[in-house]
Amino acid sequence: MKNTSVTFKEMKQKGEKISMLTAYDYSTAKLVDKAGINGILVGDSLGNVMLGYPDTVSVTMEDMIHHGAAVARGAENALVVIDMPFMSYQASVYDAVVNAGRLMKEGRAGAIKLEGGEEIIPQVEAIVKASIPVMGHIGLTPQSINTMGGYKAQGRDIASAKKLVRDAKLLEEAGAFAVTLECVPADLAEFVSKEISIPTIGIGAGAGTDGQILVYADMLAMFSDYRPKFVKNFANVGEMMMQGFKDYDAEVKAGTYPAPEHTYAIDPEVLAEATK
Repeated sequence: MKNTSVTFKEMKQKGEKISMLTAYDYSTAKLVDKAGINGILVGDSLGNVMLGYPDTVSVTMEDMIHHGAAVARGAENALVVIDMPFMSYQASVYDAVVNAGRLMKEGRAGAIKLEGGEEIIPQVEAIVKASIPVMGHIGLTPQSINTMGGYKAQGRDIASAKKLVRDAKLLEEAGAFAVTLECVPADLAEFVSKEISIPTIGIGAGAGTDGQILVYADMLAMFSDYRPKFVKNFANVGEMMMQGFKDYDAEVKAGTYPAPEHTYAIDPEVLAEATK
């Protein structure tokens, strides 16, 4: 059954947990979708995982549309949510609506996600009014890493904890169908999840949220530049891939691959005539 923004809200009402993973290409999206994952986020984390950027700030609208459309072609049942990249919505409400529309029309998104709380409420309201489902994102917001002073947990003092609770409520009031809580203390994330009627999707926010999301390359041990504290390796695919690459390299250099069973035959008479 196709997952939608409405499905997510219904799952919270029923007390059902929501599963999400990132994906950035058609083949991975097909695998994630067939596994029964409820939602796929085409995150601007593709800047780190796919493009080798040190952060997400350099990711463009064209990047998000290109990867988003590929994922959408591979996802039959999962809700495809596409991140709005840095400076695609911060400058004005007009920019926010136009760029959100591009992600829906050209990227084939089922919803969009943008970072921030109170400061981007006018954008959220306008995007929702344009009939585009919006997922919020508060706590650690990677696009703001230059003002946050690094990748660290948020909401650990009174002022920032209060702001996080307020931002979640404001996003709900603005019409967001869900909100991502990243790197938030588990008890605070659980409190927020109980305070609002829309689903919370946690990443580094404990088990008390309504759902969870991870970067697929992290949970499969494929991305080795750094490993966040909250990541669990559910399979060591990175090591398997590396061994496969090494085995291939060794057989090519030894001349044992390709073997006869990997080649195509030609009639000896045809070969003799063709090479006269």
